[in-house]
Amino acid sequence: MSEILYSLDTNIILALVRGSDLGRYVDETYGLRRAKQRPVTSVVTHGEVRVLAHRNNWGAARLDALSKALDNLVTIDINHPAVLQAYVDIDLASDRHPDGARNMGKNDLWIAACTRAAGATLLTTDRDFEHLIPDHINGEIIDPGSHL
Repeated sequence: MSEILYSLDTNIILALVRGSDLGRYVDETYGLRRAKQRPVTSVVTHGEVRVLAHRNNWGAARLDALSKALDNLVTIDINHPAVLQAYVDIDLASDRHPDGARNMGKNDLWIAACTRAAGATLLTTDRDFEHLIPDHINGEIIDPGSHL
């Protein structure tokens, strides 16, 4: 049996860096530190998390922890044919959802496309991805109140 490759959404990376109950829960439940394959993330998440860190006036120590956390992930660039095709497919699928069109933020759309192109399973607390799981991406929506 092969190990699951996880794709980390912005909210999960923030929880891990902050060392919150949610971060500890995700790390322990999904075995992120024990995984043989490093989790992946979209380059878009790098931008989102850095903006949030600066908006919240993170100090040097926390910014350093963020940088190290991002360095320990495999970053997926959006400038790849598989990601671009996944973006098109997911955007069209969202528009054509049987229960009505789902309007996704473009950053979430890129994150979903990177996840799909990598064949990964998205870990997120964001219900905006719910309509894509499991038909268009693999993913798990984690209750933000989760803790060990």
